[in-house]
Amino acid sequence: MEIRTATPADWPLIWPFLHDIVAAGETYTWPRDVTEEQARRLWMATPPGRTLVAVDPDGTVLGSAKLAPNQAGPGDHVANAGFMVAPAAGGRGVGRALAEHVLDVARADGYRAMQFNAVVASNTRAVRLWRSLGFEVVGRVPEGFRHPSQGYVDLLVMHRRLV
Repeated sequence: MEIRTATPADWPLIWPFLHDIVAAGETYTWPRDVTEEQARRLWMATPPGRTLVAVDPDGTVLGSAKLAPNQAGPGDHVANAGFMVAPAAGGRGVGRALAEHVLDVARADGYRAMQFNAVVASNTRAVRLWRSLGFEVVGRVPEGFRHPSQGYVDLLVMHRRLV
């Protein structure tokens, strides 16, 4: 698979799986009924942020990531990122490949750390991946997420240094 900067032409290939993931309401704090235009504005980053895609040799978009400063001004040296893997590509290492690539890009862009503000605690695959890549839970928002089948679950704040 190739990981590269997303272009506007990639959006129609990202939207279907992004929509399904958000509509499921299990891992993202976005409104489950997000419109395509709202999602495009939220996901397709503008500088200094960037959006990336993982693409199969046949052109299939397997997943996408968004990298941007976590805060503005004096906090812009800490990155934030979001990741979505097409369900059909699950278990193929797409998430890990995107994560490792984004960490490298963040370092190259001069970020000193990366922070995830809202990792849903019941998303055990993501929590396991982030821990394996050196992230630590530095905070917890008790019952900060309304899961559609599990009820209220915690949100985790995860962090790792890049330098």
